[in-house]
Amino acid sequence: MFDSNRWPAIIMGPGATGLDMPAYGLFSDDSPNLDGSIFRSARATAREIMIPVYLHGIDRQTINALKRKLFQALNPKRGFCVLKFTEGSTRTRQISAYYKGGMEGSESTDASGFTWAKYGLTFTAMDPWFYPSVGQSTRWDFGAGPSFLSTTTALFPLKITKGVMGGPGESLIISNPGDVEAWPVWELHGPIKSFTLTSPTGEILKASPPAGGADLVPTGRVLTIDTRPGKKTVLDDQGVNYWAKLDTNPQFWPVEPGDTQASVSVVTGTGNAAVVLSFHPRYASFV
Repeated sequence: MFDSNRWPAIIMGPGATGLDMPAYGLFSDDSPNLDGSIFRSARATAREIMIPVYLHGIDRQTINALKRKLFQALNPKRGFCVLKFTEGSTRTRQISAYYKGGMEGSESTDASGFTWAKYGLTFTAMDPWFYPSVGQSTRWDFGAGPSFLSTTTALFPLKITKGVMGGPGESLIISNPGDVEAWPVWELHGPIKSFTLTSPTGEILKASPPAGGADLVPTGRVLTIDTRPGKKTVLDDQGVNYWAKLDTNPQFWPVEPGDTQASVSVVTGTGNAAVVLSFHPRYASFV
């Protein structure tokens, strides 16, 4: 059976656990005058995953070498592991997790042999959500756009250019296919004098025009607003910190699951500007 040039090998066995909805931590307050507790909030906790694996070697030397390679690859001091799961032919979701245990080993007859071994590898995913291997990105252009009719070129053949958003406060639909909210990364391509990003529930991320009429984001520069927890940065492509240039009390709002209607208002300088929204949907399960 195991006599092809593909062996030795590591095979995932049946019985994996921890691959669907993560566990939640519930927070509550007790009242001296009421029965039970009062719910306050909830958060998804770190995810525990167990994956059974079967190691098969050609001889004793190859199985021992395979074990050592796996020991080294799983060492949490070297960083996290990326666990990838493919459902069907194309859709792949992945989660980052640290090895916790399971390779302690056993010499019982049902756990190991002269050329094989079985383990139940356990991992802890500090971020409990699954992500697609490729995120989503949408671009909106702002400005006058090129004229449809030209005095210097023929009408045919027609040349289709990128769409240009309308006036300030343009409404747009953002689609998040994930199971929970996703935290976006905004890229604002100058020339931009001011901008306002408004969530469906009215949260506002805004920067007013600088004094003197200069562009907030000059032509050729890109301002990146990273709203992801643990990041929260507002930097341009040259490393300039724009945090102080935002209006008071900026609200870094997430993209809720499903289709939501947000609003983007951009006052452009001389030329066309663009806004790019990128995010990685977050899923409760690998399916």
